[in-house]
Amino acid sequence: MSILNTEFMRGFIRMCDDGWQLDWHERNTGNLSYRLSPEELFAIADELDCTGAWTSIGLDVPGLAGEFILVTGSNKFFRNVILAPQECICMIEINAAGDMYRICWGLTAGGRPTSELPTHLAVHEVKKQSGNQRVIYHAHPANAIALSFVLPLTDEAFTRELWEMMAECPVVFPDGLTVVPWFVPGSIEAAVATAERMQQCDAAVWSHHGMFCSGEGFDVTFGLMHTIEKAAEILVKVRAMGGKRHALTPDMLRKLEEPFGIELPENFLQELELPF
Repeated sequence: MSILNTEFMRGFIRMCDDGWQLDWHERNTGNLSYRLSPEELFAIADELDCTGAWTSIGLDVPGLAGEFILVTGSNKFFRNVILAPQECICMIEINAAGDMYRICWGLTAGGRPTSELPTHLAVHEVKKQSGNQRVIYHAHPANAIALSFVLPLTDEAFTRELWEMMAECPVVFPDGLTVVPWFVPGSIEAAVATAERMQQCDAAVWSHHGMFCSGEGFDVTFGLMHTIEKAAEILVKVRAMGGKRHALTPDMLRKLEEPFGIELPENFLQELELPF
């Protein structure tokens, strides 16, 4: 089976295009990665060229030893993925020590994987250890970024404020979200901090930069970021209209737990005293 005709590739390309259509990927920003299952790898193994030179990842991810990851390329534009995927994305193999990678398919016009590769791999390692999540997505949704300039940069402030915007929110991300302080994009420091904070949840706001989300599949992961950004848009509008006059209370939020089979962390249900 051709790599380009596989279900995972079609999902990958669609997600890149969906993000572009929502204006989350200006110029060459954002990145997406997908960790293949053994069955998916077996189906396309004949198309891979695993003879290239190894390149240092910059950190160790031994939990990903031998894994194959489909990932967008550095300085590639999301708007072009649907037109020429083989030029914009690549398949990489992680070596046995988990400290190097090599390109096995794609980037036919040259290039390398996204500069955020260390963060993708660090989060993949965390999510593989805790379950079967295979998708990691980074984008620049404007409203979520805007809130990082006005809300306190705490997990409690962001989670509670966004939960109150739509009853759907605590159902979609019941573990809340985390806020990562600003780091130089692509740095090892950003990778380590993001992976550490995403051990307990599937979404991270990168302060003054963007968002990072993880999930088992493309629909779930894209839907998570889409839901958070919709809530952020509502919150931006509410604040522009003078602020909340009423909102979902902690007791209202708790009433969602039983019917939806979720358990909301109590620290996100405490009353907040925001500075403004």
